[in-house]
Amino acid sequence: MEVQGERKSLFILNPYAGIIPVKIIISEELKRRKNELSYFKSLSIDDSGSRIKQSFEKYDIFIAAGGDGTVRSVASELIGTNKILGVLPMGSGNGFAKELGFRTNIRSLLKDIKKAEKLQIDVIKINDMNCLNVAGVGLDSFVAHSFDRLKTRGFWSYAWVTMINFARLKPVNIEIIPEGEEKITEDLFVFTIANTRQFGNNAYIAPDARPDDGIVDLVMIRPFPKFMFPVFIYRLFRGSLKESKYVKYLRTDKPLTIRTSETRFHIDGEAVEIPGDVSVKVISNALSVLKTRNNKL
Repeated sequence: MEVQGERKSLFILNPYAGIIPVKIIISEELKRRKNELSYFKSLSIDDSGSRIKQSFEKYDIFIAAGGDGTVRSVASELIGTNKILGVLPMGSGNGFAKELGFRTNIRSLLKDIKKAEKLQIDVIKINDMNCLNVAGVGLDSFVAHSFDRLKTRGFWSYAWVTMINFARLKPVNIEIIPEGEEKITEDLFVFTIANTRQFGNNAYIAPDARPDDGIVDLVMIRPFPKFMFPVFIYRLFRGSLKESKYVKYLRTDKPLTIRTSETRFHIDGEAVEIPGDVSVKVISNALSVLKTRNNKL
């Protein structure tokens, strides 16, 4: 169902995203404001894509109302165009939304839409897939695959799955091959490809990353004694992982190839299987994003 209202923006609502209280509040708020805005409930990624294509000339701003996966699916239809992406965060982590200053407040978002100011950000291409926030292989990807099978959502479900996966975690052998440079080979607990600073929930895996600098930030976390996991988590949320001798950062604007026997990756928190070589490159200024009053860039 598409409810017609203000023609400037279209909300794409993922009715399956988010924890139940947030989902209900936002759904009811969208219904209550049906004379102020336009929205439809998406049945799938394909449904979102086809509806955006149908409505492409009618709207200037497309608002992804859902989690990081919803944001990525909507953004993929807007990359390389003059249309603007906005976010109404409803997911468990909302990493991209937090980094770009989006809040779960429709009234505030409508004020930002009215101004229609935008900024340009980079997109990371991982093979033929788009990454707005972070991707990788290791603990975070194993958690994403486990979380994908859960029926419950929310921070505590995510934390529980993280603890289970960490308890049985073994290092992953990874080859990192930047174009024109020497190969790096490491056994790692975590390998992250970052466009922004955080996984979500203010967990800062790459504190110096910016989505508008044309650079990919690579984070390599070497195996550490498992009793130090609480210290690792503390530093992750404090944004001070650089203080650890087990963490190495590399920043590059060059394309690179990732080679590993592990196929369980994640892209923006979504579980994906990637067999074989993985190509990574940054596409500068590829996406227009709605500027919010809370944006820190």
